[in-house]
Amino acid sequence: MNKKLAAALSGGAVLVLALTGCSGSEDNKELDAWAKKVCDLVPAQNKKITAAYDAITKAAEDTESTPAELQKADSQAFQDLSDGYKARATVISNAGAPPGAEDGEKKLQTAVKQLTALSAAYADMKTQVDGLNTKDQAKFATGLKDVSAEMQKVETQRQTALAALKDLESGDTKQALSEQSGCKQASTSPEASAPATDS
Repeated sequence: MNKKLAAALSGGAVLVLALTGCSGSEDNKELDAWAKKVCDLVPAQNKKITAAYDAITKAAEDTESTPAELQKADSQAFQDLSDGYKARATVISNAGAPPGAEDGEKKLQTAVKQLTALSAAYADMKTQVDGLNTKDQAKFATGLKDVSAEMQKVETQRQTALAALKDLESGDTKQALSEQSGCKQASTSPEASAPATDS
């Protein structure tokens, strides 16, 4: 009964930098310093977000789990996702607009807004899961279907946030980020590699 929820999340990528790994850009110390601010915290954020997605998938595949166990696992995972994306928004906001980037401030505000909205959406998902009736198997199954349907809407928000983040991290900014060890680490993670390049 939790399979649809897992399916909705299995392709739900961590919002990471869509890195190319190329090199040879102009030396821009201000932009490099900005990239370091962002990338130093990326591995920890991605680890938390990836672990949350994994927890939901694992709970869905565990046929022995009771409704209460499923509820607890999903609730914690949604909380972690909310915290993870909120942290990502905070880091970018604190770093400010990428120095020299065209429309950098506008792109920054859009990305922060979308990430913050995504964090709030996952917080709402947690509230919805917490309210499920674990005493009645049928009601729990029905409630889980509602959660799965809501998850599809959140997936749309995730795609919007991903697009805003990629827009912020384009051009010279993308190059500067790709040279930071924290972002290189993120780009090689299993969750990051495939879905981060969604178009």
